[in-house]
Amino acid sequence: MRYVLAMHVVAVLALDGVVAFDLSVPGQVFGTTTTSGNAPLYEVRACTPPGGAETSPMLGRMRLETPFGLDSLAAADTIVVPGHEDVRAVPPAEVLDALRDAADRGARIASICVGAFVLAAAGLLDGRRATTHWSYAKALARRYPDVEVDPSVLYVDDGRTLTSAGVAAGIDLCLHIVRQDHGSATAARTARRIIMPPQRDGGQAQYIRHEDPPDDVAALQPTLAWLEANLHRPLTLDDIARHASVSVRTLTRRFREQAGTTPLRWLSRARVHRAQQLLETTDLPVERVATEAGFGSPVTLRAHFARSVGASPLAYRGAFRARTPSS
Repeated sequence: MRYVLAMHVVAVLALDGVVAFDLSVPGQVFGTTTTSGNAPLYEVRACTPPGGAETSPMLGRMRLETPFGLDSLAAADTIVVPGHEDVRAVPPAEVLDALRDAADRGARIASICVGAFVLAAAGLLDGRRATTHWSYAKALARRYPDVEVDPSVLYVDDGRTLTSAGVAAGIDLCLHIVRQDHGSATAARTARRIIMPPQRDGGQAQYIRHEDPPDDVAALQPTLAWLEANLHRPLTLDDIARHASVSVRTLTRRFREQAGTTPLRWLSRARVHRAQQLLETTDLPVERVATEAGFGSPVTLRAHFARSVGASPLAYRGAFRARTPSS
């Protein structure tokens, strides 16, 4: 059976001083997301206020003119606001009105880096949890006291409003949106195309301190690869530390330094991702999925799945397995 998918329109709002990298991220992620048959799933439109916009001077000023203006926000399913040069600048009133109108009609609105200041100026973050680049978090909280600013995470999904930290965290947020829309298999396929890890989650630490770059002996990659290959086993902290030939204390420290989370949290999230993949791509019963993903029992799987994904395994399978297109 072939499924006809409506094209999802993503509008990327470029204001004066827009950061070129942030502007390119939604196009790179959504623009390369396709079905298994290579059919595009998103249409990305760069939109500017009247008169166009200039990029930030990081690579020299560039003038940006597109065929899409603020009126295109009214037709967008998702709107992404990239970071811009001057967070102190008040966005034009017509920009704020367009964002409010889009939010009122139910559009999903996201920001990358200091784009959160624009969402806050429109009142879209009032009473909500949000994040931005760690070095601007205090300024965001000070200027908009009704926003609950979390400076420690990569991104925050607060329903129809999403915010992310700087630079690569915008990629993580866009992949998260793809995962929400089309499942983990599609998100993983997109991540492979843009050479990004598909499992950096919002709760991972935004800013990880390194006294020195880890050497080959201390690097976590061999341990992470071993964990991925052994998700089905009932692993403990002692098991992981034994494989890594370090103490539990050293293991925990390395995970926090290099992965921004704890070993068991990383393991739990990897198992949820494995369960998502199995639910999307196989007809295995939930009991078998729980075993293969390392949760041991359907009860444990359901608890972790609901906390991480916000749905039951069967509801997730019904949403993504049923609408997996053949082309």
